[in-house]
Amino acid sequence: MPDTAAAPIIEMRHISKAFGAVRALSDVDLRLYPGEIMGLVGDNSAGKSTLMKILTGAYHRDSGDVLVNGAATNFKSPHESRGAGIEMIYQDFALCGNMDVGQNIFLGRWPRKGMFVDRGRMYSEADAVLKRLKVDVNSVYQRVESLSGGRQQSVAIARAISFDPRVVILDEPTANLSVMATERLLETMLELKKHNVAQIIISHRLQDIFAVGDRVMVLKRGENVGERHIKATTEHEVLELIVSGKREKASA
Repeated sequence: MPDTAAAPIIEMRHISKAFGAVRALSDVDLRLYPGEIMGLVGDNSAGKSTLMKILTGAYHRDSGDVLVNGAATNFKSPHESRGAGIEMIYQDFALCGNMDVGQNIFLGRWPRKGMFVDRGRMYSEADAVLKRLKVDVNSVYQRVESLSGGRQQSVAIARAISFDPRVVILDEPTANLSVMATERLLETMLELKKHNVAQIIISHRLQDIFAVGDRVMVLKRGENVGERHIKATTEHEVLELIVSGKREKASA
């Protein structure tokens, strides 16, 4: 269990966001600690992805504050949040199927030797990232389009980790995975935890969050209605929060 007595690596305070007349988020707070895995749950249109897109700079908040390691930030784009060590992996992995694993991990920033791509360094560093994560991919030279959905997701995670992030956000990562691929993904998340990488997992699959998570936060109609420590709650209690939307304080 991460030390929640320590300062949070991410803190979002009183975040609100509207799209025209639709209130997507209303006065939402979120804290994330180093090495913590936090589940972010709620029904469709609860505001989960919107909150994370505000954190990463894809959306601009209407009000509220975002702090990274205690410093106020105002990211204008995901590129800026990446510079602060925050990576988000969407359901759409944004991989190039006709390129190999190594090329995808370093897509858009291939190492250079003079005017040419330093292919030796690229594949060596890609292989090192995969081994660090204990990712089950046969070869860095394999075309991504030949990989299963689970292994493609592993490549997307490896690409994110190659930026050496302190925070990784996964949006519905197990939605389209087989049981075996889901188990591999959860093992990868635990491996990241060993390296003190904080993670947020957006998911409708409570069993996945309970398998690896430390804490869960529930959104309902754009409001934070409750937070629980995984060891002090049950899937049934969290489901009741999702359905009822009744505000409850986080358990100690």
